[in-house]
Amino acid sequence: MEGSTIIFYMLALLSLLSAVLAVTTRQIFRAAIYLLFSLIGIAGLYFWLQYEFIAAVQIVIYVGGIVVLIIFSIFLTQATGEKLPKQKYGSQLFAVLAAFCGFTVTVLQLFKYSFKQTDLPHVEPTVSNIGNMMLGLTENGYALPFEVVSILLLAAMVGCIVIALKNKSLKKV
Repeated sequence: MEGSTIIFYMLALLSLLSAVLAVTTRQIFRAAIYLLFSLIGIAGLYFWLQYEFIAAVQIVIYVGGIVVLIIFSIFLTQATGEKLPKQKYGSQLFAVLAAFCGFTVTVLQLFKYSFKQTDLPHVEPTVSNIGNMMLGLTENGYALPFEVVSILLLAAMVGCIVIALKNKSLKKV
């Protein structure tokens, strides 16, 4: 087994194990830390694939932005050492069923989609070329997804603020 294969399996194991621990732990702060490690593992996979720009974006936006926002909202809303209440059996069953349905739909779509070779010329992945494609309004531009991600980040920040404000008003009563 080559060294790069071992690195791939280590990063994949880190990502998957951290994701499973993030979902199954009952301590919310630990769940956020496990999510952090899972996202770092995904960024490591991007580095392994030699997509340095996407790896840097993964670290800056998700690790540096979303996870920090989640941790701040945890600190603002509740005691970090408390355990979350045990979920009812029906809720656990529904969560497993929803995850299975989502996984099934994803796998069916992957098998249904025919991956075709595109006629687009190969573009060197430099920061300039990536920036031109991300903000381009042409057929091959990604301005719309870029704006959708911006709205997603804004919604995450507003949601964290609303959660923090609701819990502060409940504590005063």
